[in-house]
Amino acid sequence: MEALRLVLYILHMIAMLAIVVGPVTAGRGHLVQVWGARIQLLLGLGLTGIAEAGDEPVNHAKIGTKLVVMIAVLACAEIGNAKAKRGENGTTLAWAAAGLAVVNAAIAFLW
Repeated sequence: MEALRLVLYILHMIAMLAIVVGPVTAGRGHLVQVWGARIQLLLGLGLTGIAEAGDEPVNHAKIGTKLVVMIAVLACAEIGNAKAKRGENGTTLAWAAAGLAVVNAAIAFLW
């Protein structure tokens, strides 16, 4: 079970990298962010399920807070990508998604 948790955690961090680096990449940065956010949400749910199955108690307030922030990250990435497809400026939302992803990581490590 620990090996599965470690693999999911590594993939979760790679997905966060895609969200944070998304605004910097040229061209299809918004699409990279969208897929990174989608994958990170699913992997986070998987990691939560593994934590629930373990013997140690889970901080549900922390998980709930991280879920709300992650939904905001996903919303910013999706809306920014839709704006970019229409030819509008979606870079502000892309940077907001990246900033919120960093906030989510801070919540994970500091709480």
